[in-house]
Amino acid sequence: MNFDYSETQKMVAESARDFAQQYILPHVMEWDEAQTFPVEVFKKAGEFGFMGILVPEELGGSGLGYHEYIAILEEISKVDPSIGLSVAAHNSLCTNHILSFGNEEQLQRWIPKLATGEWIGAWGLTEHNTGSDAGGMNTTAVKDGDHWVLNGAKNFITHGKSGDIAVVIARTGEKGDSHGMTAFAVEKGTPGFSSGKKENKLGMRASETAEMIFSDCRIPDANRLGEVGEGFIQSMKVLDGGRISIGALSLGIAKGAYEAALKYSKERVQFGKPISEFQGISFKLADMATEIEASELLLHKAAFLKNEGRPVTKLGAMSKMYASEVCVKVATEAVQIHGGYGYTKDFPVEKFYRDSKLCTIGEGTTEIQKLVISRKILK
Repeated sequence: MNFDYSETQKMVAESARDFAQQYILPHVMEWDEAQTFPVEVFKKAGEFGFMGILVPEELGGSGLGYHEYIAILEEISKVDPSIGLSVAAHNSLCTNHILSFGNEEQLQRWIPKLATGEWIGAWGLTEHNTGSDAGGMNTTAVKDGDHWVLNGAKNFITHGKSGDIAVVIARTGEKGDSHGMTAFAVEKGTPGFSSGKKENKLGMRASETAEMIFSDCRIPDANRLGEVGEGFIQSMKVLDGGRISIGALSLGIAKGAYEAALKYSKERVQFGKPISEFQGISFKLADMATEIEASELLLHKAAFLKNEGRPVTKLGAMSKMYASEVCVKVATEAVQIHGGYGYTKDFPVEKFYRDSKLCTIGEGTTEIQKLVISRKILK
């Protein structure tokens, strides 16, 4: 075992750190307050290779693995988790779904645009009445000659308004049938495809979340990803890797909040000494540091398995569940260490606190992760 980053991994992390400091940090609160989705930043991220992290170089990507992916998301999320979330959703969900299940013509047609940041991707599985119960979806796709006609709506979709292309899972069979759903790629501007309500959120406010609406939306069969009836199975495989990315997002939040709390505890003086010297504070910091370390190790074990092409369902769920719960706990304690100042927008922990909660919900709630894990260990 080797727990050191390689030189390449160190360089990738440093590049992501520089990117975040230069292009994200000056605008964090401005974007948060206005709920601005800064499209130009993602174009710039494409220039850095951060929009096609796992995409082979011959398709315009960076050709990197999951250890590097974790490093990039961690560094970006330490500065602004909203941007980290959007980078994760673009890479793990939309781009990776097409990359994993598209045919050669589809890869050549869409992946270079996504990998370079020319296009931003969305991924539509969740619906208004089917959160964790994806098999009960109402959006349908009906075959009509060489086309499919989509009707329905998806919600809580990252980049649902600004995305240039969306991978959409629609029902082509009976409700509840895991082989009754099919995946399609739908380009922005396709007649019958529109965006609806943009959500007004507690946190992650610079990452756009919106409805996607399909009203007699006709798409050619050439836009179908994989075989008819494979959409749900594909989605579960996509989510296995996506959970590592949400774990990495969580790790970045936890580290950002912890580092801010550590710095503040050394500077804040009460009763004649820095508050870090009080056991009540130092023990909080010790717990935070230990749980962050454990999150990181679990994530990189999952990354190792993913890179090796080995089953990652259990470890992906474990790493996402643990890291997301830790980031909420660490962000909460960071606010507590700051006291009254932690409740103001003058210090970064207030935003980490708001942003953290989404990590225990998106791409499968903590409860769903426990369901996945328990099914695996009880087999």
